[in-house]
Amino acid sequence: MKPRHPAPLNALRTFEAAARHLSFNTAARQLFVTPAAVSHQVRHLETYLGVALFRRNHRSVELTPEGRALSATLGELFGQLDLALDRTMARTVADLRVSTVESFAAKWLAPRLHRFHHARPDIRVRVDTGDVHADLVRGDVDVGIRYGTGDYPGLRVDPLMKAQVFPVCSPSLLASVEFPLAVPGDLRHYTLLHDESSAGRPGVPDWSGWLRATGAVDVDATGGPVFASNYLAQEAAVAGHGIALGIAPLVADDLRHGRLIRPLGPALDNAYAFWLARRDGPGPGPAVEAFCQWLQDEAGDMPA
Repeated sequence: MKPRHPAPLNALRTFEAAARHLSFNTAARQLFVTPAAVSHQVRHLETYLGVALFRRNHRSVELTPEGRALSATLGELFGQLDLALDRTMARTVADLRVSTVESFAAKWLAPRLHRFHHARPDIRVRVDTGDVHADLVRGDVDVGIRYGTGDYPGLRVDPLMKAQVFPVCSPSLLASVEFPLAVPGDLRHYTLLHDESSAGRPGVPDWSGWLRATGAVDVDATGGPVFASNYLAQEAAVAGHGIALGIAPLVADDLRHGRLIRPLGPALDNAYAFWLARRDGPGPGPAVEAFCQWLQDEAGDMPA
């Protein structure tokens, strides 16, 4: 077999940014290069691989199946590379402890955290999860990312992201059943996946509320398996086991990479949202400020 040239790491980095944003211009701003340089690197990678990674439209680009598959793995690979480089650096590292819920950690924070490590290798982030809120006033947690109403006395609280709710399922699910899914009433032919954590929270949509809001009163809102977290219900949906109610920021990556689709609307407003919480008062420290600013930037970059 003819030996292959070493992988073009700069082109891979450039492609990862362009695929994440679905925009050569936005990737160029992030990488501090020109859009033409981004296009050149992507073309170089496509030539190296022998496949097209993007479909180039008049005013936009979209990933090909090969591009989606490569994009889905590059984030983790670059994260591992960045962490390996961090371990070899002889420098003082500031520890930053972050507390959040499992769903947010797994579906939003973890896939992005390598970018913070790449930008700030001098700050080591430890992520703790759990349903019980850590004590940010007297405990050793520096930043809390909360899913709730924003009412956290004694803390500085800033909005991070809204959390609209809508049905999601695997594309393979619709391909494997004989019943169409065109209107909410068609859900009576499907398995509904329930998130136990949303039950009994005023203003937080569950299946009963969503079906009531859409007029699908003849659909049984109680049938189907119940999961302890939105994360588990979402993973069951990805696996093709039924239809879950997705929380917009938590399903964004799965929708973008085609692991989930939105089979029908509408999206319902949610009384809960995602919030940044930290100790109130002066002097939170540069590491906390840097991490919170990075979170806000990442949240602002989310697709609508």
